Amino acid sequence: MFTHKKKPTKVVKTKGQLIKHYIKKGIFLTIGAFIVAVALEMFLLPNKIVDGGVIGISMMATYITNGNLGLFILLINLPFIVMALRTLGKTFVLQTFFAISMLAVATNIVHWQIITQDLLLATVFGGIVLGLGVGLILRNNASLDGTEMVSIDLSKKLKIISVGELLMGINFFIYMGAGFLFGWDRALYSVLTYYVASKVIDTVLEGLDKAKSVRIVSDKSREIGDSIIQELDISVTYMKTLGGYSRQEKILTYCVVNKFDMPKLKELVHSIDPKAFIVTEDVHEVEGVRFKKKAH
Repeated sequence: MFTHKKKPTKVVKTKGQLIKHYIKKGIFLTIGAFIVAVALEMFLLPNKIVDGGVIGISMMATYITNGNLGLFILLINLPFIVMALRTLGKTFVLQTFFAISMLAVATNIVHWQIITQDLLLATVFGGIVLGLGVGLILRNNASLDGTEMVSIDLSKKLKIISVGELLMGINFFIYMGAGFLFGWDRALYSVLTYYVASKVIDTVLEGLDKAKSVRIVSDKSREIGDSIIQELDISVTYMKTLGGYSRQEKILTYCVVNKFDMPKLKELVHSIDPKAFIVTEDVHEVEGVRFKKKAH
C-alpha cells in the first residue's frame, strides 16, 4: 500500500516582514557599495591600480577619457544585467542593479579622496576594503560585476568550462590592458589587490567563526558522546560503521564544534580512550543543530 507524503509547508512572510527584509537588504547593499567606493576612490584609482571585471574596465575607461567612474560602471554593467535577467532571476538582478546604482552614487560622493600614495599600502589596504564591500554585497544576494553573471550563464550553456576559468580568462585580458596603460608594475599590483580582495571576500562569506566537524571512532563511543554533551554542551550523532581490517561493527560519533573548543574536545576524548581515531574537517556554515558559536 502506498502512502502519499505531505509536501513540506513553506513559511510565508507577511507583507510587513517582506518590507523589513528588503529594507534591511537595501541598507547592507548600500553600505557595501560605499565601502567599495572608498577602496576605488581613496586607494586604487589614484594609484592606477585596477580591479578585475567590469569595475576594472571602468577604471581604465575613466583614466583614458577622464570621465565619471560611477557612470562607466553603471553603463558597462547594464547589458550584462539584461542578459542575466532570464537565467539568474528577477530578485538577484534587481538587487544587483540597486547595488551597482548605489556604487555609481558613492563614487561621486567620495570622489578622489586619496588616503595614501604608497603603492604597497594602497594595494593591500585597497584590497582589504574592496573585499569587505564586495563580500557584504555578495552575502546579501547581489553582485557588482556583470562579467560574473555572464560567466555563470556561459558556463551553464557551454558545459565544458567553469565559471572560475571564464573569469580568469576575462581578468587576464583586463590586467594585460592595465599593463599596457599604466605599466607592468601597476598590473602586478592590481593582481595582488585582486588576490587580497578575494581572500577577504571568502572570510566575509564564510565568517570568522569557523567550526570543525569531528568524527570519532572508538570502542567507548557512548561514553565519549555523553561526555561531549555534558562537558561541551553540544549535540552528537551516532552512526554505525564497519572496520576495514577488523570487519567488526563500530559506532562513529559525529559532532560539530567551535574551533576554540577543539583542544578541549581532543583532551576529553583521549582521556576516555587514548586509542580513539579522530578526523576533523573545516565547516564554514552551520544551521539547524545545537552548536556553540563562541567559546566560553
